[in-house]
Amino acid sequence: MPEWGTGELLRQSAVMRAIGSPFVAGILAAAERQLHHAPRTQAMLLDWPGDPAAAAVAMRLNAALHLLARRNTPPVLGALYRGEHGDVDGAVRAAFVAHDALVAQWLRDTPQTNEVGRAAAILAALKEVVARAELPVELIELGSSAGLNLNLARYRYDLGGVVAGPAEAAVYVAPEWRGAPPPDRAVEVVAAEGVDLHPLDANDTATCERLMAYVFADQPARAARLAAALEVARRFPPRITRADATTWLAQRLDTVQPAGRWRVIFHSMVAQYVGTAERAVLERSIAAAGARANAAQPLARIAFEWNPGRTAVELRLTCWPEGDTRVLAICHPYGAWIEWLR
Repeated sequence: MPEWGTGELLRQSAVMRAIGSPFVAGILAAAERQLHHAPRTQAMLLDWPGDPAAAAVAMRLNAALHLLARRNTPPVLGALYRGEHGDVDGAVRAAFVAHDALVAQWLRDTPQTNEVGRAAAILAALKEVVARAELPVELIELGSSAGLNLNLARYRYDLGGVVAGPAEAAVYVAPEWRGAPPPDRAVEVVAAEGVDLHPLDANDTATCERLMAYVFADQPARAARLAAALEVARRFPPRITRADATTWLAQRLDTVQPAGRWRVIFHSMVAQYVGTAERAVLERSIAAAGARANAAQPLARIAFEWNPGRTAVELRLTCWPEGDTRVLAICHPYGAWIEWLR
């Protein structure tokens, strides 16, 4: 069996099994074994520039296969995903033979998960923000994708027994909660906007197909929640600017912040796709805004990101004018569980 070099598909297969997605784990393991049937895809993986784990190449490949299964092409792959047979290798092999070019194209594009489950962690962090000063909140999101998490105030939550959000909400987020609950404080979101180089439109069929493909095939509850969140986004379109985040954020933070309002920057699973130079510019912009913050115009930053060693996803909160940073929680990458540390 040819090997393509890094073993990243097998590594991610083990991760998927560990976090409770055995079907996806099997797909990725079969993809490693059958990769020589997709020469374009194999060549891209062999020559991948940089860290394939940080770039989530396995998730890109998995999403491409899920897309094909949802389209029922080849039929043997669609049948596998519907549970009609168990020949994983045969189905993946057939997909690689017939659709190598499509899989290779998906590897070129940055993942677009826009996971709504992460909104629970963001809201819990916002409750910590409001516990410091009970002020309304304006949200600024970096890497908004389709902007589904900009609508977080429209969702219903159970955060370790702390219930929040409209009772009639179509989207319900209730992660497995470990540890004490977050502060039971009401969060009033008065404005929300974001930035993305390639924002996705919830009204676009191809966009919705792409987002659904990135949901793991053995997690139907996530798929249902995503579909509901997309419907909310069609009714209440998020405000997203198509721009480079470095320039846009600097300009946005230079606008006058109304007194008596929190300005909150947040981002989730975006940092790994940001280059070193770009990250430094963003950090300088945020630090400069933090230096200008005061009790009447406070600033906060919420980060839902891998730690430097990629051993855990941390929910970090920094608040200004104090400038202190705390790790509030360790989280499942897609928000399935939250281990609250406060």
